[in-house]
Amino acid sequence: MKRKRYIYNPNPIFIKPLNQKKRPAFIRYAMKCAKDTDVARSEINYVIKPKNPKTGNKIIRFRRLNEHRARAMRAIVQAMLYHYNIASELVLASVEQLSDECGLSTVSLAGNKSITRASRLITDFMEPMGFVICEKIWDNIIKTYIPKMITITPLFFMLFGISKFKLDNARRQHLGWINSCLRDKGEPSITVIEAKRIAKDIHIKNAFKHRKSIYIFNKQRNQAKKLIELDEKSAKQKILQDLVKRYSIGELVDMGVNGLKKQVSIEYFRIKKMAGNIFFR
Repeated sequence: MKRKRYIYNPNPIFIKPLNQKKRPAFIRYAMKCAKDTDVARSEINYVIKPKNPKTGNKIIRFRRLNEHRARAMRAIVQAMLYHYNIASELVLASVEQLSDECGLSTVSLAGNKSITRASRLITDFMEPMGFVICEKIWDNIIKTYIPKMITITPLFFMLFGISKFKLDNARRQHLGWINSCLRDKGEPSITVIEAKRIAKDIHIKNAFKHRKSIYIFNKQRNQAKKLIELDEKSAKQKILQDLVKRYSIGELVDMGVNGLKKQVSIEYFRIKKMAGNIFFR
């Protein structure tokens, strides 16, 4: 059967997250340079020989960018630059976040989320080309890997005409600004190595927080589903029992019978809504 739509969202665009602080001048400059250049069709893409990131061996058969992947790359480059930490060279965002902000994530009819389009672009093209370095960290509590840490290399900036000299100069200036702020607070200065460690700690902390919230939400949603499977009368009876335990005698008296019934209805609606929700991020 012929597929009606080969690619979901054929024209991805990076959309900045809401309520974010203004990015440093160098980041804004780099984003403009990348926007004014076709990074997906840069000469570097055809000159550089891709390598296996694990072995370092050259990849003989290598899939170049088709137009759909080229459009995805243009959006992803903007997202990576926006979340780029100048001092540490890290992208302080997960692949999932980058995918979401570029409109590359999809959700199946069964409610399963996929970030394959963004993930494959990074893993199968950008990393072998040497534009980024991806690092996995094992989460010993959940027994799985936390979201990849992405480091941007100087070659990435060469895609849109920013030399290593300019990049190094921007890093020195940014680190100098950080240390100036630290001195004003009476705190000791930090080195480039310390800046990288701090940025990694922030990334890992955010990843743990993200996983924890997913775990808690999914646990609550599973409990909500079990409750909604009961008939409405039985479900509300269980909610009532829970509310009686939750509130003190004084609060129950103040609420009254009608107030308690209203609270049960509100809680039932909330749980019913939760049972049908999907946690994305």
